[in-house]
Amino acid sequence: MTKYILNSGGLKNFPEKAKKFNKEIVKKLSKTPNILLCYFAVPREHWEEKFARHADHFLETMDEGVKPKFELALPDKFIDQMKNNDAIIIHGGDDKLLLYWLKQYNLPEIWEDKVVAGSSAGSDVLVKQFWTSDWRQCMDGLGILPIKFIPHYKSSYGQDDPRGSIDWEGAYKKLEKYGNESLPIHALEEGDFVIIEQ
Repeated sequence: MTKYILNSGGLKNFPEKAKKFNKEIVKKLSKTPNILLCYFAVPREHWEEKFARHADHFLETMDEGVKPKFELALPDKFIDQMKNNDAIIIHGGDDKLLLYWLKQYNLPEIWEDKVVAGSSAGSDVLVKQFWTSDWRQCMDGLGILPIKFIPHYKSSYGQDDPRGSIDWEGAYKKLEKYGNESLPIHALEEGDFVIIEQ
């Protein structure tokens, strides 16, 4: 059974929620789990810097005796990397860029029985449909999980945006009417997450 942990994003603003999220990822894994960090949602030149920063922060949130090992996800090695890791964290960024990369793999098969954690766009792409804060529109995800998702819900995300503040209730209503209207919507406030096993 694969364990999916969908986070709304904004973890840097909520240290306690970040700690809870990180501990949920390693829960029931060994004391030295192997974790793949995926940055396909951001431009390539930022991957190593983000990897170093996130790995250090993750280690700071662990209980004594829990020492994860980290690997940077790379598109040409991704399938083999998934075999050798216990968990993957798909970090946020541009939904369209992330979809471009992840559509190239048979994901449910290559990460079967692993822990799959997403944050913001990293959660968006896993679901059937979502509303993206960056593009401010409804989009189709990879459809791995039969739900709809709104990250950063009711946050100040994008308040400095030239387009103005986000109408969160309007976004929710748009997603309700988009695609399969019978699917449940998970509109999570920043730092919050939902666990789905399948």
